[in-house]
Amino acid sequence: MPFAHGAACPPARPAARRTAAMGEAPEPAPQAPLAVLSKVELRVSCKHLLDRDTLNKSDPCVLLLMQSQGQWMEVDRSEVIKSNLNPVFAKIFTVDYYFEEVQKLRFEVYDSHGHAGVGTHDDDFLGGMECTVGQIVAQKRVTKPLFLKYGKFAGKSTITVISEEISGNNGYVELAFRAKKLDDKDLFSKSDPFLEIYRIDDDGSEQLVYRTEVVKNNLSPIWEPFKVSLNSLCSCEEKRKLRGVVWDYDSRGKHDFIGEFFTTFEEMQKAMGENKVQWDCMNPKYKVKKRNYKNSGVVVLLDLKIHRVYSFLDYIMGGCQIHFTVAIDFTASNGDPRNSCSLHYINPYQPNEYLKALVAVGEICQDYDSDKKFSALGFGARIPPKYEVSHDFAINFNPDNDECEGIQGVVESYQSCLPKIQLYGPTNVAPIISRVARVAADEERTKEASQYFILLILTDGVVTDMADTREAIVRASYLPMSIIIVGVGNADFTDMQILDGDDGVLRSPKGEPVLRDIVQFVPFREFKNASPTALAKCVLAEVPKQVVEYYSYKAFPPRCPQPDTPDSNLSSPQ
Repeated sequence: MPFAHGAACPPARPAARRTAAMGEAPEPAPQAPLAVLSKVELRVSCKHLLDRDTLNKSDPCVLLLMQSQGQWMEVDRSEVIKSNLNPVFAKIFTVDYYFEEVQKLRFEVYDSHGHAGVGTHDDDFLGGMECTVGQIVAQKRVTKPLFLKYGKFAGKSTITVISEEISGNNGYVELAFRAKKLDDKDLFSKSDPFLEIYRIDDDGSEQLVYRTEVVKNNLSPIWEPFKVSLNSLCSCEEKRKLRGVVWDYDSRGKHDFIGEFFTTFEEMQKAMGENKVQWDCMNPKYKVKKRNYKNSGVVVLLDLKIHRVYSFLDYIMGGCQIHFTVAIDFTASNGDPRNSCSLHYINPYQPNEYLKALVAVGEICQDYDSDKKFSALGFGARIPPKYEVSHDFAINFNPDNDECEGIQGVVESYQSCLPKIQLYGPTNVAPIISRVARVAADEERTKEASQYFILLILTDGVVTDMADTREAIVRASYLPMSIIIVGVGNADFTDMQILDGDDGVLRSPKGEPVLRDIVQFVPFREFKNASPTALAKCVLAEVPKQVVEYYSYKAFPPRCPQPDTPDSNLSSPQ
């Protein structure tokens, strides 16, 4: 199919717009999020890529994009492989798979220039391919030609994508390898070894599982420990054959073969605890030619740790509490609370949008917090006694304890504080994100899955301190917390979409990506005529996944491990 694209690699895509611009047809009413059928791992390799470099071969990198509301959004990108026209990428792309949705993917291959990095106009476009997640899942292995701009074939270039479903109860394993007395392949220095692990499938083909870093000038390297899923390593079959290959790295891509060994995950498990397992690293050619050949070195598995992947309910039933904090926008753009047109107007017969959003989300979260006490904060107002602007104050005006008794206590504190403050500005939310993050950081240091934090920010406009907010979110993505932002009123919230990582990777001003996607943004007006449960279900749908992702990354088990139970949606407590 024609592949229309320019020659330069684009920077990370901006988030998709979810609100209709002037003159556009309005979008359909929001629907409940689709249930994720499963997650799918995608592995990519290419053959016969175009050679864009004069002296060396191309240095390829693959970008994965997914179509969202008509726009292509970057999901992730692979490593750069130096001087190789037939690359096998170690990067594993993970995507959610929905049976009932057509999920369009685009793979773009670029020749990367190290001094500029991928995503600049110095990169040469080597070709692209479009398909759907369903096609890859159904065929398990898809090979297609790469196309240049205007549907022109990129020579004989092809791209192959292999898919594997990640089972719901899948675990992962952490492996630590080293080698001893490897053969020296270099004349004037020692070898620069790296290790590759392959899984041998039922048809005899080999699938790259992991590629280590290169250890320079060292015949007895110690490689960094790494984690892989059991599904990736051995298809969850302990007796499946595995192949390890040690190479001497060459900057031109012509790596020298040092040796190989064969094993199984069953054998690897002997390395648990204080034990170690080792294999002779063999070069078959040397074994035939050299009479006294013993090996080309030894590869040692120093340590193996198996981690079970727990479900959201495992953590909740193990005693993990969900601590709920609400932060309310008290900037002047909301209007005078005494005026019926104000977003903060207290109508005795009809709650305003702030209260509707607060109650809808808070009533769900309170089922997961045993003490039913919620932190309630405000920002953007002049507060007593000196009436200085604050972007981080307790709406109960108790500096020592910002918690309120239940959702009703938060509502009462909100209503009583309105006459005491002066709405001002600007809309700075980074201080409140940082405040909750400090508490979450204290919790992280316990190294237990005991408390997870949800921050609900209610605001009537785009944040003013966008750079500081992005930085604060990146920092918070390493902590046990999630952020929900609800846009109140009729403002244009387009620029807020950048904070929601659903359609791209949020990065700090310095370019550092978030560790996890922890922000969910929705305009309240999309749910104005829907039931309160619709808003709660939408904004809380990602929380169970975010909780599991965080504790899995930290390798924190539930405090009291429970028997296997199916995952639950946070918006539907049992």
